[in-house]
Amino acid sequence: MERSEDVIARLASLQEIISSGQIGERKLNDVEIKRVEHLKELLELGIEPYPAEKYEVSHYADAIKQNFDDEKPEEFANVCLAGRLMAVRGKGKAMFANIQDSTGRIQIYIRRDDVCPDEDKTLYNTVFKKLLDMGDFIGIKGYVFRTGKGEISVRVTSFKVLSKTLRTLPVVKRDAEGNEYDKFVDPEKRFRQRYVDLTVNPEYRDIFLKRARLIQTMRGYFNAQGWLEVETPILQAIHGGAAARPFATHHNSLDMPLYLRIANELYLKRLIVGGFDGVYEFGKMFRNEGMDLTHNPEFTSMEIYVAYKDYIWMMEMVEDLLEKITVELHGKTTVEINTRNKKGEITGSETVDFKGPYLRMTMYESIEKYTGIDISGMDEAALRQVCKDLHIEVDPTMGRGKLIDEIFGEKVEGNLIQPTYITDYPLEMTPLAKKHRTSDGLVERFELFIMGKEVANAYSELNDPIDQRERFVHQLELADRGDDEAMVLDEDFLRALEYGMPPTSGLGIGIDRLTMMMTNNYSIREVLFFPQMRPEKTAAPVEEK
Repeated sequence: MERSEDVIARLASLQEIISSGQIGERKLNDVEIKRVEHLKELLELGIEPYPAEKYEVSHYADAIKQNFDDEKPEEFANVCLAGRLMAVRGKGKAMFANIQDSTGRIQIYIRRDDVCPDEDKTLYNTVFKKLLDMGDFIGIKGYVFRTGKGEISVRVTSFKVLSKTLRTLPVVKRDAEGNEYDKFVDPEKRFRQRYVDLTVNPEYRDIFLKRARLIQTMRGYFNAQGWLEVETPILQAIHGGAAARPFATHHNSLDMPLYLRIANELYLKRLIVGGFDGVYEFGKMFRNEGMDLTHNPEFTSMEIYVAYKDYIWMMEMVEDLLEKITVELHGKTTVEINTRNKKGEITGSETVDFKGPYLRMTMYESIEKYTGIDISGMDEAALRQVCKDLHIEVDPTMGRGKLIDEIFGEKVEGNLIQPTYITDYPLEMTPLAKKHRTSDGLVERFELFIMGKEVANAYSELNDPIDQRERFVHQLELADRGDDEAMVLDEDFLRALEYGMPPTSGLGIGIDRLTMMMTNNYSIREVLFFPQMRPEKTAAPVEEK
């Protein structure tokens, strides 16, 4: 068989890898070297292990198992599937195997004389039996039947190698007592190698399928109201809209500093000024802050702004929205969510009901309820004494708003298990919210807490440009005191407000945290495909036995 120059070069490269026992700087173990040898043998047989042409898939594993009818086998008399080869059983002229596609696994039955009706049995005896490894992608054609043991399977009439794997997937081993070993469960490895995690632990795919449905449900709800989905800048000259530390970069052509956005609020409000009655955005936000079970440096937020509404209307809208999401994902309004101790160990569970109306408490009422202290009329000095009495650590950079926030976070937040609105925040805590219509010193704001965590934040938006400027100036004073999360003054946003913004209510929902609750996960890393991690430490490969 004549070989092209490309194939000759590839064979030489593979032989060099086999001889040296490494790919690049990485040493291969014996199993990996054997896989490279299999790759080389396929090429020598004239079989392309990474074919370029498309492979038409007609059916998927889960749909076959759900819909196959023994009375109507003709409906599945000609199927074509593709996926990973995950298990092989048998040795002789016929074998059973499992392939795994994006929907699940299905058993296949492959018989030598079915796939090799002619005298040449190489395709079965050499390729399938000897050169295919666990994890390889193959395509199969055949028909569906039920085995004598009652398992729906596909009898293979032809197969094709679609992609050869060079690394061994983790394989769970079981002893005679049914105990399992070598499961791929270490969180550090799972999050770093999500591609392996999703392959060998396919149950985790459900988290991300639910996340996608959650977002689709929200988007459908907003679109049905006639609100417009938009996109706003991620690179911003002024990092506004929230109190957080930004990531900074530099634009070479413009020779100016830029920041990854910490919020998209001020740009969305500009669009309300421009005449849209409702705008929303699903977007990545970036905050250069600490990482823990509920915080990642980049996270997904949904923000929506609706003209001619206020925060009271927004509370009712959120209740309706979350109820619809819960029913879409779970078929009911309740979700079972585990409770955990500080070590992350499960201590019990709570049945959280997302059907409205939700409990409402003002910020001051909640602090008095859980501390017995009424802080409503206290100045900064008095609040510092309260913090001291309650053994809450504070520092000199904190103003009145930050001190109240610390008290709330330490003494109240963890008690808010069922959906609870905390309303009517002190003015110092919220530079972008409208002053309360009846209570001096407060703003029209709420945050939604579930299982002790903030899930949503909303205001009656401040649309008085003079008041807004004064609030920004106060933030600059806090920055001078050393508060590195204080907001900066955005002159263009103030100019937009001077052109007039109608009464507006705005809402932000943390998609990651809401997904955590809807999927009963306690770590944000579980609901992100690729969470931020420290650089991986390189180590010598472990020899496989």
